[in-house]
Amino acid sequence: MFTSVDDVSARLAETGYLASPAVATTVFLADRLGKPLLVEGPAGVGKTELAKAVAEVAGARLVRLQCYEGVDESRALYEWNHAKQLLRISAGRDETWDEARTDIFSEEFLLTRPLLTAIRGDDPKVLLIDETDKADVEVEGLLLEVLSDFQVTVPELGTITATRRPFVVLTSNASRELSEALRRRCLFLHIGFPDEELERRIVRLKVPGLDDALARSVVRVVGALRAMDLRKVPSVAETVDWAHTLLALGAGSLDETLVRATLGVLLKHQDDVLKASAKLDLDAL
Repeated sequence: MFTSVDDVSARLAETGYLASPAVATTVFLADRLGKPLLVEGPAGVGKTELAKAVAEVAGARLVRLQCYEGVDESRALYEWNHAKQLLRISAGRDETWDEARTDIFSEEFLLTRPLLTAIRGDDPKVLLIDETDKADVEVEGLLLEVLSDFQVTVPELGTITATRRPFVVLTSNASRELSEALRRRCLFLHIGFPDEELERRIVRLKVPGLDDALARSVVRVVGALRAMDLRKVPSVAETVDWAHTLLALGAGSLDETLVRATLGVLLKHQDDVLKASAKLDLDAL
């Protein structure tokens, strides 16, 4: 998909995703080496958006498996349409079981889920396995099988092997440790909070009506909040939301009254709001 690291940066930027050199380099290597990309980092720093941006620049279909506690093989891989199978059996009452079985375990009755969908067909795809750390440990075994050989065995149909491998992105908020076996199969990328200059560029890109001086002030305030001992520090998504908020309020600059009135956009816990209200000093920024 990409010819160089610079090509990754330029093409992702066209979609509105400003990638750091580390992000661009790892995406290029994942594409060139054909390896899954494991992206870790706090919520709201652009892990999921990276997969979406790669799909957009590649003209590929985004196939997303949203992980959660309790997700299993039938939700991730495939299952049979049991209701339709029962109707088919009822309609063919004079058939033997062998005749019916050949029919009901066919493509017509197969419900493909994200993992199987991603390896079928010749069209380009980006497989996003989102919030992998929220899935049960057992699901990792399924991921290992699929990501090792990019093939799936359906007992009734045989082995389905990818004719065109998808670009795979796994995201994790590191709420639990992923297995070493899964990590070994992936290239690793940690996306943290961007430096001040990159975050300012992101804010200006996402909120084009915001002037540069106010964008700089926004980024400095967010940086000061991140330096505090808070339950949940603001991420890039909250920075952009706050910039939109200030633009909607017609703010030309920041003052204590305005900042305190809008802290709820940046912070999501009352004790964080109280702590920030007490410690934040705009004059020192």
